[in-house]
Amino acid sequence: MAIKKRRLGDLLIQTEGLSPRDVDRAVEHARKVGCRIGQALVRLSLLDERAVARALATQYFLPVMAEIPADRVDLDLIRDLPITFAKNHGLLPLGWAEGRVDVVIADPLDLAPLDDLRLFIDAPLRIHVAGETAVLEAINKAYDRASRSTDQVIDELAGVDTGHEELIQEIEDIIDASDDAPIIRFVNSLFAEALKERASDIHIEPFERELSVRFRIDGVLYEKVKPPKKLQSSIISRVKIMSNLDIAEKRLPQDGRIRIKVAGRDVDIRTSTVPVAHGERVVMRLQDRSQGLLSLDQIGIASEKLTHFRTLIRRPHGIILVTGPTGSGKTTTLYAAISEINRPDINILTVEDPIEYQIQGIGQVAVNPKIHLTFASGLRSFLRQDPDVILVGEIRDQETAEIAIQASLTGHLVLSTLHTNDAATSTTRLVDMGVEPFLVSSSLIGIMAQRLVRRVCVHCRQPHVPTDIEMEQFGLTREQVDSWKGVYRAVGCDRCFHTGYQGRSGIYELLMVDDETRQLIVQNRSSNDIKRVAMRKGMRTLRDDGVDKVGMGLTTFEEVLRVTQDDAVDLD
Repeated sequence: MAIKKRRLGDLLIQTEGLSPRDVDRAVEHARKVGCRIGQALVRLSLLDERAVARALATQYFLPVMAEIPADRVDLDLIRDLPITFAKNHGLLPLGWAEGRVDVVIADPLDLAPLDDLRLFIDAPLRIHVAGETAVLEAINKAYDRASRSTDQVIDELAGVDTGHEELIQEIEDIIDASDDAPIIRFVNSLFAEALKERASDIHIEPFERELSVRFRIDGVLYEKVKPPKKLQSSIISRVKIMSNLDIAEKRLPQDGRIRIKVAGRDVDIRTSTVPVAHGERVVMRLQDRSQGLLSLDQIGIASEKLTHFRTLIRRPHGIILVTGPTGSGKTTTLYAAISEINRPDINILTVEDPIEYQIQGIGQVAVNPKIHLTFASGLRSFLRQDPDVILVGEIRDQETAEIAIQASLTGHLVLSTLHTNDAATSTTRLVDMGVEPFLVSSSLIGIMAQRLVRRVCVHCRQPHVPTDIEMEQFGLTREQVDSWKGVYRAVGCDRCFHTGYQGRSGIYELLMVDDETRQLIVQNRSSNDIKRVAMRKGMRTLRDDGVDKVGMGLTTFEEVLRVTQDDAVDLD
């Protein structure tokens, strides 16, 4: 290819409005650190990657690719091309066109890998230019699609000899793993597909005549695959080895952790094994570390509730409880809260089981019953660490509750979780644990109950006219419904795996503990009495908040009813 020599700096001055001084700064930086001038411009925040890609494409008379069609990559081209090669050189073959293979690359001056790729594919190439980050994201997406599905691997498992298999723990991206053992490939494919389908948990369940694998997606379990029963021991042993568990111990429950990388995404997996009638049952909780923490603005709290909650977490002392069943997002809410108030002048300590996210500037302790490090003992030791804010993963017993209350009464803000169905029930639960009602009333400042509802899929949802039964169930009038943004029903499509839902959002109920509520607690009144008073003062219940989200077009009546079946109080 005949290339007319043109300086990249001159092009950028002409097309992107850079000053000669900016170009000189970039040239000097590139010389010092040993990178290209385009990379230097990005590192110095003088240009973004797209502008550099446009200039490189112009300089060498190549087409620029603004959007890389990763979902249309010819998977046969990358099936045997190592992902490490693609990432290290920032290139991705896309597909065939006019007898050539289209390739996108971040650095068109890096000719050696292009020559290697040409020999590997055995075809001429047509080069396109794109930003480095865009190319890397496209590589991850394409290789994620190309990873073997469990259905493909299951055919190989049928003929596997289960006598002796060498099970090796991965240290690289599992999509790039070159292990030939079908058991290893099967377990890797489970992780890859679980991440692809947004699963939060993987269940491996042995029965008398079959082995079942299920994924929990948006809070609902779906059966995924049934491997041959004869491979049960090998599959579970593989998971236990990856989790650093004792594969010889099959009579006792065990807990472990796995740290893997899937298509460039760091994933933490909490593993739990339990002996059941026909073998060991394994449940793995997946946490995609690349997604990061959500803020209070992102978890779906309505504006008025959010204002009140932000007031609570800035109080100097007292107890704030977040309640709900397992898997309702309580920990996410607490992490969002302490992340918002995290400052250098505030000492925040947490005791958790386990530590789910590590937050810069916060002291976090993991519960370890084997050495008698419990919530109560951790909390007791925190009081000698001069804390301002203490997060207790869960109040499980009277001892933990009493120490938390004592901490709040001595000038500390304490945040914790409790397993109750609604906000008002938390007060009676603490009393049932053995805590004196006057201590509960003097320490509690607010209780947030929450659930997670599935979001209706925006790609296949259809408008829905509420029936008379739905109107009656939720106490709605036709005028209210007519004022809403839109009501939808779930249908199902390929993008939501035919569930009709994609993703989840929280619904919330915030009980602010005022003087009247404290009086009711001291009098040991029922949770219904407390809830009734709070509702008269304007508290929006879980179901009310869910109905609001139906009116915003985020979820459906069926979904709100599913998660708030017991949310009803007689106000009369």
